Amino acid sequence: MEYLTVKETAEKWGVSGRRVSLLCNEGRIEGAEKKGLMWLIPKDAEKPIDMRCSKKQMDREK
Repeated sequence: MEYLTVKETAEKWGVSGRRVSLLCNEGRIEGAEKKGLMWLIPKDAEKPIDMRCSKKQMDREK
């Protein structure tokens, strides 16, 4: 299986490396493994749905 680093995954998904690390720590990226201090993310892993809610989304729901 091929793996990507946090930085490579962040570039691929268009998010920050910090966000990818947070998703890994929360267990939201299937197949992600921590080796020492580094996360290894499967090359074919899908980007999890962003559960954060923006003000625009909240206004639309009213």
